[in-house]
Amino acid sequence: MSLKSAIAKPYARYVTNAVMKRALDAPATQAAVLRELVRFAGDTSFGKEHRLHDLRDHQGLVQSIPLRDYEGFKPYIERIRFGEEDVLWPGRPLYFCKTSGTTSGAKFIPITKESLPNHIGSARQALLAYIAHSGRADFVDGKMIFLQGSPVLDKSGHIPSGRLSGIVANHVPAYLLRNRMPSFATNAIADWETKVEAIVGETRKADMRLISGIPAWVQMYFERLLARTGKANVKEVFPNFSLFVYGGVNYAPYRSRMEALIGSSVPSVELFPASEGFIAYQDKSPEEGLLLVLDNGIYYGFLPVDAHTSQEATTGKEPGPQRPLSIADVEVGVQYALVLYTNAGLWGYEIGDTVKFVSLSPPRIVVTGRTKHFTSAFGEHVIAEEVEGALKDSMAEMPCEVSEFTVAPQLSPSEGLPYHEWYIEFAQAPADPSHFAQLIDSALQKRNVYYKDLITGKVLRPLVIRSLQRGAFAAWMKARGMNDAQSKVPRLANDRRYVEGL
Repeated sequence: MSLKSAIAKPYARYVTNAVMKRALDAPATQAAVLRELVRFAGDTSFGKEHRLHDLRDHQGLVQSIPLRDYEGFKPYIERIRFGEEDVLWPGRPLYFCKTSGTTSGAKFIPITKESLPNHIGSARQALLAYIAHSGRADFVDGKMIFLQGSPVLDKSGHIPSGRLSGIVANHVPAYLLRNRMPSFATNAIADWETKVEAIVGETRKADMRLISGIPAWVQMYFERLLARTGKANVKEVFPNFSLFVYGGVNYAPYRSRMEALIGSSVPSVELFPASEGFIAYQDKSPEEGLLLVLDNGIYYGFLPVDAHTSQEATTGKEPGPQRPLSIADVEVGVQYALVLYTNAGLWGYEIGDTVKFVSLSPPRIVVTGRTKHFTSAFGEHVIAEEVEGALKDSMAEMPCEVSEFTVAPQLSPSEGLPYHEWYIEFAQAPADPSHFAQLIDSALQKRNVYYKDLITGKVLRPLVIRSLQRGAFAAWMKARGMNDAQSKVPRLANDRRYVEGL
C-alpha cells in the first residue's frame, strides 16, 4: 500500500461522514443553500426583477420565480454573451458550457467561479465515498482514464465555451495530474474515432485502474483496445482495473456486454452530472439510489410528474402553472421533474430530468427519464425507467448482449394495429428473437398498466424489434454531429424523429 492510498482511507471517512451528517438534515442544509443564493444574487438584474433580497423561504421562492426551461432563460443568456455583467449572478461566468438541445439548438449554460467547485468537488466526494465504504483505495496508485470532451475551449466570444467535461479537464486537481490519462494533446482531438484510436495507443500498456465515461463510449474504447492488443478481455490488458465510474445513462442495458468485454464484474460508481450542476452520486453499493448533492450551491425543487406530463401527453398542450416542492415535502416512490436554483445563476430552471426518491434520510434518488423523452402516442406514457427495466428483466431470462437501443411508436404500419418499435443493436443476439420480443412486451405490461390496457384492448399490438447491424448507432450519432464522449442515445420519443436515420 502506498502512502497516497494509506492517507486516502482516513480522509475519505472524514469527508464522507461530514457529507452524511448534512444529508441527514436535508431541509436545514437546503435552507442554508437558499439563503446563500439569494444573498449573493440579490443585486443582479434578475435579483432586482424578482426581489430576491425579500425571499425568506421556499414558499416565497416558488411564488416569486416562475419556472423556465432554456428558452425562458435565453434572453438573459444572450445579454451575458454580449458582455453584460451582473445579469443572473454577480459579474460574468467563467465559462459557458455548450450543450445540444432537442428543441433549442445549442445551449449555453453558465459556469461561475462559485459553481465550478460543485462539478469538481462532487466527483471527488463520490470517489471518497467509494473508498470510505469499500475500504479500497488501490486505484489511486495507478492510472485513471476519463473519456471526455475536448479541453480546447472556444474563446471567440466574451466568455470561453466548451463541453462540460472539457471545461472540467482544465481544472484537474494537482494530485491527479500524474495519474490522469490520456494526454492533453490526445484529449484535444476533435474527431471521436480518431481520438479513441489515439487513446488506445496511449493507454494499452498503462497500469489502468480507474476508467470513467458514458458506457456506450467506454464500450467502443474497450472494443478498439481488444482489437489492437489481440487480448481476449480488458482484464488481460489491465489486470489491476478495479473501478468503473459512469454517468448519464442507466448502466443495466449495457452491463452484460461490458462484463463480457472486461472479462469479469468490476465495482462501479454511478454519477449524475449535468451541465447545470452535479446533482447526485452513488455513495453506497449495493444500496439503491444516488445521494443528492445538497450542500454545494444547488437548491432543488421537485415538480410532481404525473399531472404535469399526462396533460401534455394527452392534449399536446403545456400544463398550467405548478409550484415545485421542497426537499422537506417529497415522498418516496413519486416521480418528480427536477427544478434547479443554482450559484451559476439558474433560477427555477427545469433541467428536463425526472427522478424518484428511494429514501429520504438521507435523500437518495434514481433517475427515471427525461420530461421530453417518453412514448405516449396513445396515452400510455411509457418512460425510460420502464423500458430499461423491461429489457433488463428479459435479458436475465434470455441472455444476450445489447450495445444500444431506442424506442419509438409506429403509428401507421402498412398493415395491422400500431405498435412500439424497438431498434436494438445486439453484440450477441438472443437465441429466439421473437420470444425475446414477447418477454420484453410482457415485462413492459407488468410495469405500465396503461400499456397493458392498450395491448389487451387491441388498441396496440405487441412491440416489434428491429435488429440493427453492428455500428449502426455510432454511425447514426456521427451523422447527427453527436459522436463525442458526452452524447447519449435517447431512449424514447413520442414521434419518429430519432429513428428515421436508423
